[in-house]
Amino acid sequence: MSAELCPCGTGLTLEKCCGPYIENKKLPPTAEATMRSRYTAYVLENIDYLFDTHHESTKADLNREEITAWSEEAQWLGLRIIKTDAGSEKDNQGLVEFNCSYELGGKIQNHHEISHFVKENGRWFFQDGRFVHETVRREGPKVGRNDPCPCGSGKKHKKCCAV
Repeated sequence: MSAELCPCGTGLTLEKCCGPYIENKKLPPTAEATMRSRYTAYVLENIDYLFDTHHESTKADLNREEITAWSEEAQWLGLRIIKTDAGSEKDNQGLVEFNCSYELGGKIQNHHEISHFVKENGRWFFQDGRFVHETVRREGPKVGRNDPCPCGSGKKHKKCCAV
């Protein structure tokens, strides 16, 4: 393993961070360490590790071809852990909120998720996650019901596109 920095963003080398987990030399001690190693596995296109760290209860929902394609086609730009709830070495469950960025098809994407991890027999597994939807901000002022319709029809908004 080289002395390159670990993609998960800790500032440590891959060898001193996620590498030993991905090579199955050590188990990640926390839910956050498991999250970081899974992100690194995406960057390194190590699909087997992603399956190995996925909980059996939701593994049937996985599509290896789709995961492989996403891992290979995305240019991974970075991971940011926002917060954790439980998930320490003493816990059996934990939540990790994170945001990762990647470029796919020429567009930069942000993936904001809260992931649920469970620990069984001393090993952490990703069980499921839910997306965190960002608030969409309007670029212009809100069109009122009695304002002219922005489509240019000449009608009031309430009698045109607001219907």
